[in-house]
Amino acid sequence: MNIDLTLPDDAPFTQEQREWLNTFLAKKLAEIQPAQGRQITILWGSQTGNAENLAKKTGKALAKVGFSPEVVDMAAYDKEKLSSEEHLLIITSTYGDGDPPDNAMDLHAWLMSDAAPKLEKTKYSVLSLGDTDYPDFCICGIEFDERLAALGAERIFDRIDCDVDFDDSYALWRSGVLGALGTESIAKETSDDEEPQGYGKKNPFRSEILNNYNLNAEGSAKQTNHIELSLEDSGLEYEAGDALGVMALNPPEIVDEILAGLPFNTNDDVPLPSGGEAPLRDALIAHYDIRKLTKAFLVAWQKRSGSPMLRAIIEADEKEHIDDFIWGRELIDLIHDHPADFEDGEDFVSILKKLQPRLYSIASSPKAHPGEVHLTVAIVRYHSHYRERGGVCSTFLADRAEGMKPGVFVHTNKAFRLPENTDTDVIMVGPGTGIAPFRAFLEERQATEAKGRNWLFFGDQHVGSDFLYEDELKAMQENGTLNRLDTAFSRDQKEKIYVQHRMKESAAELWAWLQGGASFYVCGDASRMAKDVDKALIEIAQEQGGMNASEAEEYIKELRKEKRYARDVY
Repeated sequence: MNIDLTLPDDAPFTQEQREWLNTFLAKKLAEIQPAQGRQITILWGSQTGNAENLAKKTGKALAKVGFSPEVVDMAAYDKEKLSSEEHLLIITSTYGDGDPPDNAMDLHAWLMSDAAPKLEKTKYSVLSLGDTDYPDFCICGIEFDERLAALGAERIFDRIDCDVDFDDSYALWRSGVLGALGTESIAKETSDDEEPQGYGKKNPFRSEILNNYNLNAEGSAKQTNHIELSLEDSGLEYEAGDALGVMALNPPEIVDEILAGLPFNTNDDVPLPSGGEAPLRDALIAHYDIRKLTKAFLVAWQKRSGSPMLRAIIEADEKEHIDDFIWGRELIDLIHDHPADFEDGEDFVSILKKLQPRLYSIASSPKAHPGEVHLTVAIVRYHSHYRERGGVCSTFLADRAEGMKPGVFVHTNKAFRLPENTDTDVIMVGPGTGIAPFRAFLEERQATEAKGRNWLFFGDQHVGSDFLYEDELKAMQENGTLNRLDTAFSRDQKEKIYVQHRMKESAAELWAWLQGGASFYVCGDASRMAKDVDKALIEIAQEQGGMNASEAEEYIKELRKEKRYARDVY
């Protein structure tokens, strides 16, 4: 059914009245008339799969109310279509040092350039995913939003920036978008947010720890634990390339020290972030983050504290000074050095963030280890401000998890998968704990008897103490699974050598593999290693492919578009 509520030309109104009434009637028409197949494009930029999943969920919701949504990977989007888009939704994450996700890099750069078209016909909204623990919170989504507006597009619903726990923020954004499109009332009747069955992030599986030992040899400056967990009777399934979420517990001794320093009765129950109540001690151990400080947290604490030092830092509002103060400090430091006044436990936990699960790249193939999942975890320990400290989840797994069954769930990462064609060659770059998904890849390739060749670049500090999974890798070399292994142990010689140096030393062969169709994978540190590897890859394309800098960069972009260059970086 088509309804025309446009005023006829001979209606007795002034031009200004006519325009206002036509606008008003068009909005009313949107409220009473189904979407009737109206097109809407949903672009997603995702590093670990969250933005992709939300884009698909949004597409389903819009389809239920009559739209014809097209959910598109930003890397596969035809930029020439942008100027003709009438309705556009963007869902994107930010990762690393404020970078766009890998699949969003090209579109983001093009949109920010002078080549981007005017978008006066486009109505849009942006959902941005991020983590407030990082300084450039949601910057990628913010830049998309502001650039679309600058190009003349009409924002139909304000951007919402989501923290790590994004469910409520996403629901608010989706409701607002549906309302702006005149379909909210229908959408309420067709919600797809029912609680999923089985185990997941909201209902983690209590997993028995089968094995837990240090991979580093005596004399190493590091501790890297290999941890094997049971998935028996969980119904949880994963693929090589996925991640495992682990629910950690805070150290009870630190919680008790916090409680001893609070100015109220700490025996009362307090509300929990996900609903319900629990004793304050239990809540601080299992449900609230008592480690990481942020600017927002300092502001909230300073309002309740008489500390002149905190007041000076907050009022100066200089990022460098705030970052310097936060580094190496935790909640317990504020309790002792800058005491604050709280009415009760509920007031106290109101300024705390939810304790989030930690995601670890899975280090096993389910074909090689049925009913199990393995992790490779760097145990973070350091000394600051007269205290020994450590990573919340890594020290929990290493020091406090014996006899416990940590809550776990599978986090699917479709962007980091082995090629479907098992004849395809694979090049893997994974120094340190970046080896984790490549152990899984190699086990998978061995179990499936893949014919494609496998080449691994691995690096760490010392060959004698830090060669993770050395025996397994050498056994895979002997049985023909691992065709080539290049190592870079940075501290075993005067001049430091890293994986990117080994890549450039083997530039000719690496280029031959890529030209032959090989897929290239990187796992590890996003801010340094992954950028150095990317730079080395561009230099190899220039040197071996006879390309100039822009041609080499375009070549790397094409590898990403073809899903032949994937990164699992953090």
